[in-house]
Amino acid sequence: MTTWSQFTEEAPSIAALFLRRHRATGNLCMLGTLRADGSPRISPIEPMIFEDMLILAGMPKTRKFDDLARDPRFCLHTATIDTNVADGDAKLFGTVTDLQDDAVHARFAQNLFDDSGLDIRGEKFDHFYVADLTGASTVEVSDDHLDITVWKPGAGETIVRKQ
Repeated sequence: MTTWSQFTEEAPSIAALFLRRHRATGNLCMLGTLRADGSPRISPIEPMIFEDMLILAGMPKTRKFDDLARDPRFCLHTATIDTNVADGDAKLFGTVTDLQDDAVHARFAQNLFDDSGLDIRGEKFDHFYVADLTGASTVEVSDDHLDITVWKPGAGETIVRKQ
């Protein structure tokens, strides 16, 4: 499993751009999953980095979590509203594992309360998905070119420049 710190060590520029865009949108990202019939679904989500894990948790009994229970593959895209992508964007790819650990859940809920005031302490999580990153990419636009940075575990970052 690729932890968050392993990812940030191997792909520092991708991780930095992801975090910058994640914060700029109030933590909003778009989650791509696969429906039961194999067609794609895109859903809003507010992923969190917690204890060296990228957590995909949220409102219980939502279709996106049904999708992940059936097929753990996902794509997470930073929300973009600028058609010129002036601030760049990032995509993370991977699979999830449903971590059923009440102690981790309790610490996560306390951290969420401390950070945002949202109080879900003591509530039971239907799903608590932890991401195992299998790839990532960013797009950054300059005046005369486009840089696409790609990462695969163990391979570091590769930049593809398009004029």
